[in-house]
Amino acid sequence: MANLPDRPASAAVAAFLKQVENLPAVKPGVHRPGRLVFAIDATASRQPSWDRACHLQGEMFQAAAGHGGLAVQLAYYRGYGEFAATPFLTDGGELARRMAGVACLGGRTQIGKVLAHALNETARERVAALVFVGDAVEEPPDPLCHAAGQLGLRGTPVFAFQEGHDPAAASVLRQVARLSGGAHRALDEGSATALGELLRAVAVFAAGGREALARLPGAAARGLIAQLPAPAR
Repeated sequence: MANLPDRPASAAVAAFLKQVENLPAVKPGVHRPGRLVFAIDATASRQPSWDRACHLQGEMFQAAAGHGGLAVQLAYYRGYGEFAATPFLTDGGELARRMAGVACLGGRTQIGKVLAHALNETARERVAALVFVGDAVEEPPDPLCHAAGQLGLRGTPVFAFQEGHDPAAASVLRQVARLSGGAHRALDEGSATALGELLRAVAVFAAGGREALARLPGAAARGLIAQLPAPAR
């Protein structure tokens, strides 16, 4: 601050310079891992999918390791209005342990709560991506699309991975993904390989951004990048 004038031209300038002096120093070399919300439908029929996701989630951490790392928050809904979320975790073993303690329970979808939760999280600190894995949408589409648009404005794309081919669910999830700046993909039920490839691709995106995803080989990465909006120039 030695080069600043001793007597600023105005009180407003003086106040601004005082604010600059009080800003915390930036520490070189400090990097925070990309934050990803991993949301899963845990209603009764979803137990096989939950078990697959539990088996696959560790691959996200491995894929992101070379791109700055990853912090994953598990979120899920089940039963009668139950919604829960873990802290952001950087250890795949800890996330797997927490997932293993959850049993699926019958109930209706609560995708609106997932989107609202992601909005609250990214308002506190940026969430690089939201992954949703489910097979049904039992809620009015307009509020979901509105929340998705808000996530898009905050730079948090939704990657909606739909298990099964319910056309009504596909229509809503496709809109949610597009409005948020994300991507939608319908998968055959039980397709662990395809889901694993998609989760790895989103993990790389969350850790390293669009450029890292574009460099990732494989059909999953190409399919997602093709759906993302063109980068601003």
